[in-house]
Amino acid sequence: MRLTELKLPLDHTASDLQGAILRRLGIGADELLGFTIFRRSYDARKPAAIVFIYTLDVELKNEAAVQKRLRGDRHVGPTPDTSYRFVARAPQAPEQPRPVVIGTGPCGLFAGLILAQMGFRPLILERGKAVRERTQDTWGLWRKGQLNPESNVQFGEGGAGTFSDGKLYSQIKDPQYRGRKVLTEFVKAGAPAEILYVAKPHIGTFKLVGMVENMRAEIEALGGEIRFGSRVEDIDIAQGRVRGLRLADGETIAASHVVLAVGHSARDTFEMLHARGVHVEAKPFSIGVRIEHPQSLIDRARFGPNAGNPLLGAADYKLVHHCGNGRSAYSFCMCPGGTVVAATSEPGRVVTNGMSQYSRNERNANSALVVGVTPADYPGSDTNPLAGIEFQRHWESLAFAAGGGDYKAPAQRVGDFLAGRPSAELGEVLPSYTPGVKMTDLALCLPDYVVAALRESLPAFGREIPGFAMDDALLTGVETRTSSPIRITRDEGFQSLNTRGLFPAGEGAGYAGGILSAAVDGIKVAEAVALSLCGEVA
Repeated sequence: MRLTELKLPLDHTASDLQGAILRRLGIGADELLGFTIFRRSYDARKPAAIVFIYTLDVELKNEAAVQKRLRGDRHVGPTPDTSYRFVARAPQAPEQPRPVVIGTGPCGLFAGLILAQMGFRPLILERGKAVRERTQDTWGLWRKGQLNPESNVQFGEGGAGTFSDGKLYSQIKDPQYRGRKVLTEFVKAGAPAEILYVAKPHIGTFKLVGMVENMRAEIEALGGEIRFGSRVEDIDIAQGRVRGLRLADGETIAASHVVLAVGHSARDTFEMLHARGVHVEAKPFSIGVRIEHPQSLIDRARFGPNAGNPLLGAADYKLVHHCGNGRSAYSFCMCPGGTVVAATSEPGRVVTNGMSQYSRNERNANSALVVGVTPADYPGSDTNPLAGIEFQRHWESLAFAAGGGDYKAPAQRVGDFLAGRPSAELGEVLPSYTPGVKMTDLALCLPDYVVAALRESLPAFGREIPGFAMDDALLTGVETRTSSPIRITRDEGFQSLNTRGLFPAGEGAGYAGGILSAAVDGIKVAEAVALSLCGEVA
């Protein structure tokens, strides 16, 4: 049976939890055979009286009698079946080339893993390097200001999610529990078992590195192949159908089913697809800055006297404000106890992002503060669906110049930003961004309407979280890669609208936002590929 909404105080014990189950179900201890935690969250709306909220799967001696007695109780019912079932199995003698997956971010990894588990022996192409080599290249930018355009935060095994907070929650609808499959595979690959039940699971970069390697090993053990340093330069399309791929080194690969899971920063790939006539359209995304506060300030604001309790960990937040200029400003990708990181993938540009380790024990909290933009804001979008890419590049280039032209990021104290004056020096909050920041005026590298929206929203956020708009809080720019600026539109069978055999997937195609949703989309697309290869319809 499943029991939901069971609330206990923060300082409860395991025996307290068992006692609460017995009281809630009206049974004796001898009738309870066991229980597992399906989900655990907390309610911190009253910081002095924080409670944990449990969803539990319980095993009873006489379940039928208890269910009959509690019929009509919306918090008691049968445990749903969350097991994953493969939609197809590879034929013994396949008639078509093996499926190809482009990209090894969460979407590509799970598309490849599911295809491998179904016996299709996928070929997975990654333009970047294996995760540990890629990590060294990424540190090269962070520590030395040396960018490798093919191996960085955006490109390489694990995708952009490797250098993030490792958040594993999403608001997507998931009636078939594909997200549970994702979490189960992550635990199998070395993630902490708690991600299966905590309400906002996260992993962190160091743990993700080992997990990605373990997933690669499983794909290869099942007959799949992963090639690094293999950038797809062109796609062969004949009569509206994919026929093959050409790599940057000149190699050609026959292919009839291609999963396109390239991430939101594969701008050259987007340009190639558009040139080949694949249907692409501009879509909204958001632009803004990163904001840093002392993590202790956020903990006190959210948890009050319970700040610092190890059961709660570092506090997070989620904020939104609808501005007078018609824009919405909101927090995005909040990283408790984390760092702001350099995330550019192109020379001469500055891009920021945020990441945390599993411990979340760094000095600062950070999140993006961003403002929504639409294709109407991108010059030329009425005739060019890739106009959003040039819009991103414009502001990233201005940020590079404002930061001094050496990959330092432009930064400004909140007090100065609100007053409309450049910052000359740091205050209490020290930047976590490497290779460093240059104090300046962020209005130099943001659209005027974004500046106006952020100036209006910061005091509003300060009313929700005391101290949020403190003078010494630090803003670092620019955040432009919140999501893909395009959508590679697909039909109900997950194939491109006008290119059969091409399966756009994940964040880069405009169908996901974050590790979990991208991984789930990878599973959906893998299922569609498998059914197509078996002559069925997704």
